[in-house]
Amino acid sequence: MTSSTAVTPEQQGSLLGTLIIIPWANEPAPDSDGPVTPFLLVCSRGDGREGPEAGTKALRAELEKAGLPIGANVTDLTRETRSSVSLLVEAEQAVLSLPFLHVQCPVSPQWQKAAYETGSAYLMCALRPWPEAVQGKPVGAEQLRAFVSDEQMVPTSARCLVPVRRVRT
Repeated sequence: MTSSTAVTPEQQGSLLGTLIIIPWANEPAPDSDGPVTPFLLVCSRGDGREGPEAGTKALRAELEKAGLPIGANVTDLTRETRSSVSLLVEAEQAVLSLPFLHVQCPVSPQWQKAAYETGSAYLMCALRPWPEAVQGKPVGAEQLRAFVSDEQMVPTSARCLVPVRRVRT
């Protein structure tokens, strides 16, 4: 289980509504040597001031302005020298920055370890609203799996691999 972090419509000042940020990591099969992959999901609850459809259009426009195409292949930002998307991971916190969003969310020690080992995290920004995801309440593994593996998720999401940055001392 993982819990969600949210940015409320008042903080956003736009049509997006409440944005939910959910971190999770895959669990490779026991007989696999595959690495654990850290994921971040960003989606709206669909509660923007003009409803879910307006929120979806606004989120699509913001993602496209940020250079994140919807439904295309995974954009590899680890090869970019300049990107409008950044991810700082430190002290079991992930700080995600997009041109329209700056949010900090707690991550598990396993998530942080995987992020450090791989040097990146997989970010999925879903246009499909998820009104059942509520700030601060746990999201069950099956509920999360059902949402992210829905057949309409990939064609209606921006997906990218984001480099993980750390605080330099």
